[in-house]
Amino acid sequence: METRELRYFVTVAEELHFGRAAQRLGIAQPPLSRAVQQLERRLGAALLDRTSRTVTLTEAGAVLLAEGRAALDAVAAAERRTRRAAASTTGRPALVLVTKAGASNELLAKLLAAYAAEPGAVPVDVILSGPAEQARLLREGRADVALLHRPFDPTDGFDTEELGTEGQIAVLPAGHPLTARAEVRLADLAALPGLPLPRWPDPDGGYPPGPGPKVRDHAQLLQLVALGRACALSPESCRTNLHDGLAAVPVTDAPPVTTVIAWPPHSRSRAVADLVRTATRL
Repeated sequence: METRELRYFVTVAEELHFGRAAQRLGIAQPPLSRAVQQLERRLGAALLDRTSRTVTLTEAGAVLLAEGRAALDAVAAAERRTRRAAASTTGRPALVLVTKAGASNELLAKLLAAYAAEPGAVPVDVILSGPAEQARLLREGRADVALLHRPFDPTDGFDTEELGTEGQIAVLPAGHPLTARAEVRLADLAALPGLPLPRWPDPDGGYPPGPGPKVRDHAQLLQLVALGRACALSPESCRTNLHDGLAAVPVTDAPPVTTVIAWPPHSRSRAVADLVRTATRL
């Protein structure tokens, strides 16, 4: 199976329209149709059901779409990591670490300082991503290592080491009646009038239904909380990010958050291995 054929099929499967797929690929429609037919003959399976009006995936086609996306992502990731490794001799960052903006600030600062003091340490470029973007950037090869937070971030397909587990806090406007308590429960937050929990974007960019405000980053969320438009549920370590106008109360029944350092299982980078060893020692 050629990468070109796989890319053609994935594009058709996503568009479910040969004309739009051809336009997206920048080729004519007839060679695209021939390439997909050749792929079906090679695999001995019908991948698409075609009529004069519609194109739909067969069961085999659905399997190849999922596997094909993963394969194309792996090829693109390999290319990015190879280019970055080749560019390391030019003085540009040789290691890219991604973490969610506003999360694990204290740990990140300690990790970078401790690693920089190690013999043979290389420059580290830090990407501060939006929520739930770290795993995607790591999988796409745009980062070499990531700080992820279970249960919020997926860790399947990566090698990981646990760095610590912490409870969660409710972030509320300063002076709110709940801030006088020593602790609260999730039901207390769900019952708050006028202070809904925020809605974070789904992987496709849309938002789940609900009354909470749409947010994209931690700074935006904290401003909405300070304005009395929302409350937030955050790991305990996020206390260090709170400013005047905000208060935090432990949430006793919220699931604990475990911070892990993650990297691709096939990585042979000595720099990644050294950074992971440094993280597990902290």
